[in-house]
Amino acid sequence: MTIRSRKHHHVNHLAALVAATLPALAVAQTADSEKGVDLPEMVVTSKAEVPYKADKSANTKLTQPLLDTPKTVQVIKKEMLREQGAGSLMEALRNTPGITLQLGENGNTSAGDTFMMRGFSTQQSTFVDGVRDLGAVSRDVFNLDQVEVVKGAAGSDIGRGASSGYINLISKLPTLTDETFATLGYGTADKSNLTADINRQLGDNSALRLNLMRRAGDVDGRDYVDNSSYGVAPAIAFGLDTATRVYLYSQHVRQDNTPDGGIPTIGMSGFYNANAALNAAGKVDTENYYGAKGDYERIDGDMFTLKVEHDVNDALTLRNLSRWGRSNNDRILTGINALNANGSTNPANWTVSRSRQVVDQENQILANQSSLNAQFDTFGLRNELAAGLELMSEKQLNRSYATAAQTIDGVAYPAVPLPPANLYDPNAHDALGDPYKTGAYTDGETKTAALYVFDTLHLNEQWALNGGVRFEHFRTETDSVAITSGARVPGSGYESGDLTSWNTGVVFKPLPNGSIYLSYANSMTPPGSNNFALVADSATSSSNEQVGLDPQETRHIELGTKWDLLDERLALTLAAYRTENENQVSYDSFAARYFQEGKTRVDGVELGVVGQLTNFWQVSAGVAHMKTKQLDQASFSATNGVSNNTGVRWSPDLTATLWTSYTLGDLTLGGGARYVSEQDRVIVSGVDLSTQNMPVIPSYWVADAMAAYRLNKNVNLRLNLYNLFDKEYIESLNNSGARARLGTPRSAMFTTELSF
Repeated sequence: MTIRSRKHHHVNHLAALVAATLPALAVAQTADSEKGVDLPEMVVTSKAEVPYKADKSANTKLTQPLLDTPKTVQVIKKEMLREQGAGSLMEALRNTPGITLQLGENGNTSAGDTFMMRGFSTQQSTFVDGVRDLGAVSRDVFNLDQVEVVKGAAGSDIGRGASSGYINLISKLPTLTDETFATLGYGTADKSNLTADINRQLGDNSALRLNLMRRAGDVDGRDYVDNSSYGVAPAIAFGLDTATRVYLYSQHVRQDNTPDGGIPTIGMSGFYNANAALNAAGKVDTENYYGAKGDYERIDGDMFTLKVEHDVNDALTLRNLSRWGRSNNDRILTGINALNANGSTNPANWTVSRSRQVVDQENQILANQSSLNAQFDTFGLRNELAAGLELMSEKQLNRSYATAAQTIDGVAYPAVPLPPANLYDPNAHDALGDPYKTGAYTDGETKTAALYVFDTLHLNEQWALNGGVRFEHFRTETDSVAITSGARVPGSGYESGDLTSWNTGVVFKPLPNGSIYLSYANSMTPPGSNNFALVADSATSSSNEQVGLDPQETRHIELGTKWDLLDERLALTLAAYRTENENQVSYDSFAARYFQEGKTRVDGVELGVVGQLTNFWQVSAGVAHMKTKQLDQASFSATNGVSNNTGVRWSPDLTATLWTSYTLGDLTLGGGARYVSEQDRVIVSGVDLSTQNMPVIPSYWVADAMAAYRLNKNVNLRLNLYNLFDKEYIESLNNSGARARLGTPRSAMFTTELSF
């Protein structure tokens, strides 16, 4: 692979694509007069769609308007993402508070969308149209109508492993319109972005939609790091505006990136090293690249979906969705670890050790969901019910590689050369060897059969009861090969069981435009839920993935209120909650063994506002405050003894986000900011933080700005400025504190939007 640099390489210009969006629909109906009969005039009106605000979830399990749904649900619509120039899921999720990014272990970068939400890891709880989406991939938003963020324990909604909620991505589907929308963007670091959304009506009740994406360019503020991707998402629909509708759609994404191992944290606020010279040294150049010419990341993702909907009558709808999907991640990354002064006080002689990490992962999913939505009366009380049956097979294969010298089954493997990098002047052309395949692997599969039912019982116009239950049978099987004492040793693991998840809530409506609710829910996380990799049952293992462990259980209680203000154009939400996750593995220092005793507790308050302040002024904002604790949580190591963990990594006390825009004729001005308070890395009690390297990620805030001008009905020009004040901040830190990834410096993207 040839090294590509932002400074020395110019990305090829791309061919323009075309795209389409769905405009707001205005419906008006006027009365007729029949001869000889005077009928009163009847007018049916529909409120104009508010660009940022959604009134209802696209998830059919959530049967009530968002105003009357007893949980925190944020819908991030494509109109706001378009204004922001957001291209990835992680950029979209900046619009919701309480979510933070993660990096991996020492020297290694977690692959794909990796994030925490309300104190819990959530990347395995990402869904597309209600079906779990597997894979260590960075997701693009080019084919999304909206992103729905559901917070709180949600086992009854999605099944296992939903401790703090889930992300549901809603795909674009055909409609009975002829529209095309295209974006052509060019920005700093030689970035090119093109998207296309083409919708065509084929007949009275059928339509075709095609979404396209092409992105390429370097990364602002980084040498040699670049990204390249393209996507194709065709869809066809039959029976639109009839009782039976059929949708056949797919999505295909290819990525070819140079991965970024970050930079050493030397010289940053909070850096510590026992070597006095290193401890007093300055920062490295933020553009420094410590990787090698052989670093690469290639990701393939394919997904095929068939959805059928049938309206039996006005009160009963049946649905069936079938999906097959797969993703492959093939990646070699150079990581950085320990600093070495090499016995010199001259910084020119200092080095940083390097490692080579391989991700060789395949994911596959096969799912079928049958569901119904019904409305009916029992004893004169209105019910709105959602029920369904879900069948799913999820597979993940991980192959292992190594760099150290060793003999495996009698075959000698020499050490892979990993020369250190000069700390302040690294050379990307240093010859680093590629890791070799050891023959070790983990191949896991989880099969699930689940039955769920939700019902909202309206006692009267002011009171409603909401409840649901999910019965789930799972079976996780792991086939593996490990390297033990120089030999490849096969192994296997098996775990099966039944899970019951539930939710209940009561909603009181003091006024038609407001609600007050109290809800209680749980979720279950059995061993193997996250990576399909079961390990042998052992009192000396700290893994939560051991065969025979009880499922972790999360319980969540939430008290909140929601109001639609300003003629239902502005939604205001406020919620206070407590989440507790128990049955985590902890160390018993008296018995010198691990057992299930640990617990994580998160207490929080979240405030949100979204919609229109005036006809020309849009706003979306949120602020979240939370306190995280680990209770009865301990670990053991031969060097440090017993350590008591008190907090939760990467869980800031305060996060906030704001985006707003104002339209003045053909000119639209917008901007926003986001704030993240300190994030703890060191969470062990009784430790002197002054002797710990990078014990926290310092707090930061970042501001963005946007200006758009509509030349005519077909052409709109938009300029986005990111990190307006060029704030240098750590976006994510690895677990040892040795390596950081900085946030994007000041950058810009100019985009031409075409609609016709």
